[in-house]
Amino acid sequence: MDLRAIIVEDEETSREILRNYLSKYCPSVSLMGEAANVEEALVLIRNNDLDLVFLDVEMPYGNAFDLLDKVGDRQFETVFVTAYNHYAIDALNAHASYYILKPISIDKLIEAVDYVSEIKEKENSLQNTVLQPKHHHVEGKITIPQQNGFEVLEIADILYCQADDNYTQIFLKEGKKLVSKTLKYFEESLKSSGFARVHKSYLVNVNAVVEYRKGKGGSVVLSSGKQIMVSPAKKKELLGYFS
Repeated sequence: MDLRAIIVEDEETSREILRNYLSKYCPSVSLMGEAANVEEALVLIRNNDLDLVFLDVEMPYGNAFDLLDKVGDRQFETVFVTAYNHYAIDALNAHASYYILKPISIDKLIEAVDYVSEIKEKENSLQNTVLQPKHHHVEGKITIPQQNGFEVLEIADILYCQADDNYTQIFLKEGKKLVSKTLKYFEESLKSSGFARVHKSYLVNVNAVVEYRKGKGGSVVLSSGKQIMVSPAKKKELLGYFS
């Protein structure tokens, strides 16, 4: 699908390289403009209906995170293109669908564009349809440790799990439990039961999802009314749970 995009980069040479690579190797991307700083980028974002923003981290008078904070609720995906790899974890956890280090690898650029295209196509195909989770029925039980033994929980009763340092809070249809296991442990234990890791801190029961919202990176609303942010890097995985 066609992606409406802009480039936000303070270095003219870097903008030119990315522009030429997109033109030659990513014909699905239609550039709507370029910006050299946060203020120019804000104007472009507010005046265009965008699917994708290619964004450098360090810019004059602010950085990429400042820009995204000023934008607030957003419908577009973000691909960071930067020379600084120490931003990678923050970017992928909260802000970016993809992260490309300079000098730009053409293969990585194509991967990033394809990744965003898949997300957008899936979002569009699921709009105005009856969502059917691939795991229609969640069966089975899981044990959680206690001081004097273990407790048995029905997996279907678990709405979501939240990381709490080396512990995990399990939120049930009724009540919650604090367990001395990491979220990674429950991700591995429940991955075959229709649970999706949607954020570094959250694992959700896909069967409990009643709404998906595109804004500000995306979020899901569960049957309990709880709204949970979806990391951009986890969108594709989550949307893949629905047919």
